[in-house]
Amino acid sequence: MDELLNAPEALDTVTLTLENDEELECEILTIYTAAGKDYIALAPMDESLDGIVYLYRYIDHGENEPELEQIDTDEEYEIASDGFDEWLDTMEFEELD
Repeated sequence: MDELLNAPEALDTVTLTLENDEELECEILTIYTAAGKDYIALAPMDESLDGIVYLYRYIDHGENEPELEQIDTDEEYEIASDGFDEWLDTMEFEELD
């Protein structure tokens, strides 16, 4: 499981510790709800990973102790992905206004 080291309430970026113990600095794109669960969308700050977005289940324990969980099933990933796509559509619509 990847860990969220910095609370999104305090920062615009987080550092993920990946399964291979590599650390990856990511920008928080959004925290959103889809099908009653919260998710977070992260974009790596490393330019070689441009265009990649990581989606995780987001659990807020309060007191700046959020947790990220990997999305376990294809069905849940589809739900999370659709929710992120809807957020992107909203952002594009707002830019047109």
